[in-house]
Amino acid sequence: MKQRHGCLTAWLVLMIITNSLTAVTYLFASALIKQGTPNMPAWAVPVLGVGCVLNVVFAVALFQWKKWAFFGFGATAAVAFVVNVLVGVNFGAALFGLAGVGILYAVLQIGDVKGWHQLQ
Repeated sequence: MKQRHGCLTAWLVLMIITNSLTAVTYLFASALIKQGTPNMPAWAVPVLGVGCVLNVVFAVALFQWKKWAFFGFGATAAVAFVVNVLVGVNFGAALFGLAGVGILYAVLQIGDVKGWHQLQ
């Protein structure tokens, strides 16, 4: 029987909540985002919003022990990094977005029975 460490569960729940809220913001409050970043191209907001929706799907898939979901997180983080750099976000702040993938990998390594080894 597969066992999930509490830190992994907490991180996945946090990812679902934050990505859901961020997706809603990107997709339904894009006018506010565009006011705050007037140089942002129109295509960037929906791309980032779709990335957040995909991250929710990936987090749910990780609850179901799907290894491909981890790589999906990596892909959306890479796309978000490129989009953020292209729209003029500070390089350090754009790089910070990649930290989530590192944290996810770290929590998959916690415990006697590591989550990473249980992924299929």
